[in-house]
Amino acid sequence: MVLVGKIADYFRLIKFSHSVFALPFAFTGALIAAGGFPSLYHMFWITVAMVGGRTGAMGINRIVDRKYDALNPRTRSREIPQGVVKAWEAFVFTMIAFAFLLLAAYKLNPLCFKIAPLYLIVLITYSYTKRFTCLCHLVLGIALALAPLGAWIAIQGTISYKILPLSFAVMFWVAGFDMLYGLQDLDFDKKHGLHSIPSVFGVTASLWIARLFHVITIALLLSLIPVFQLSVIYLFGIMIAAGLMLYEHMLVTPDDLSRLDIAFFNMNGYISITIFVCTLLNYLLYS
Repeated sequence: MVLVGKIADYFRLIKFSHSVFALPFAFTGALIAAGGFPSLYHMFWITVAMVGGRTGAMGINRIVDRKYDALNPRTRSREIPQGVVKAWEAFVFTMIAFAFLLLAAYKLNPLCFKIAPLYLIVLITYSYTKRFTCLCHLVLGIALALAPLGAWIAIQGTISYKILPLSFAVMFWVAGFDMLYGLQDLDFDKKHGLHSIPSVFGVTASLWIARLFHVITIALLLSLIPVFQLSVIYLFGIMIAAGLMLYEHMLVTPDDLSRLDIAFFNMNGYISITIFVCTLLNYLLYS
């Protein structure tokens, strides 16, 4: 029971359930790269790489930000500030997660293994960006945008410009919703010299920038249709995703940020899953 409880602490530490944001887009990239269904071998190791990378990145973030988390009323209940998980324990857990990422990259193909260290650099660097640039949201977006690109490389063994619109779509999507989430810490960031678009430009401007980013996201997703001859089912998925994004922005206004948790967790999880499911149905029904 003690072991089970400790594992649960680690899962809460790294917000394991938030894997739903990037993993479906990795699977979407794999489907497009394969032009249908990838092998179980590829899907297994892509999943290991994604979970390992995302877990390690969140672990590093919690370690690096532990002092700020202890000061922030919103985050002081997290596991490291509360002493539930020691910083050294989180570091060991993080290194194990990154080791699984490297193992998965090795198992996939030589190119994946060669570029895996670059991926690690992006994952680790993100946690420091808020200290010197308000573009930290875009850096986080890049980290998650590597998911569909990595899946493409895993299947194809090469890098192609064709998959880049999907990666850029993920980048702008993530940067947009991270900006919304960052509104909660606007005053804290200003007080402690941390950088974010909300702390620099304020609430109203940040909302408009996030909206612009999400319009760009939809445009990029649409651009994949002629390149990969995707069907009306995929288009339907984009329409649903656009509707969810619209609803997300309707939940958050300059005068009412109380529903940010609903906007962040629920809507964005639905968006990534919707795109994946409709891409899957595209190949299931039209291959």
